[in-house]
Amino acid sequence: MVTSKVKEEHIADAQAAVDKLIEALKREQPEGVRYGVTRFSDGVTILAFLEMEPGQEHPLKEFPEYVELLNNFEPWRAESASADLMTVIGSYNLF
Repeated sequence: MVTSKVKEEHIADAQAAVDKLIEALKREQPEGVRYGVTRFSDGVTILAFLEMEPGQEHPLKEFPEYVELLNNFEPWRAESASADLMTVIGSYNLF
C-alpha cells in the first residue's frame, strides 16, 4: 500500500494517470493482479493498493502506463510517499 499527498494543481493529472493505468489493466487483464486506488476525503491524499503474494515480482512494472505514472507522479507530490506492507486479517470480498 502506498499513500501520497498530491499538490492540488495536479489532482486532475494524477486522476488521468490512474485512469490510464486502470484502462490498461482492464484491457490486458493480467492474471492475479488486484489493484485499486482511492482518494481520501481531503481531496489530495491518494492510497494505492496492490495485492501480491509473498515473493511475487511486482506485476505492474511491465506496464508502460504504470512506469509513466511513476515517472510523472514525483513532481505532482506535495510530500514524500509512504509505503507499507499489510497482512489481511479479515475481509469479506474485499481482498
